[in-house]
Amino acid sequence: SDGGKLLVVPMLGSHWLSMQEVVVKLSERGHEVVVVVPEVSWQMETAAQSYKVVTYPVTQSLEELDK
Repeated sequence: SDGGKLLVVPMLGSHWLSMQEVVVKLSERGHEVVVVVPEVSWQMETAAQSYKVVTYPVTQSLEELDK
């Protein structure tokens, strides 16, 4: 974190919920944070963030993930 840049690739669901607060705090402290998330996911809300979000395409739909 001394470099001021952080790349975050959270796993689905609870991993992101645990990490999100830390990511926000680091961003607020001036770190450049990029979060890479799938286009379709559970509980990975990234609206109104202080960090950059990059999405990548996935082959499954949300309905398929629910199954």
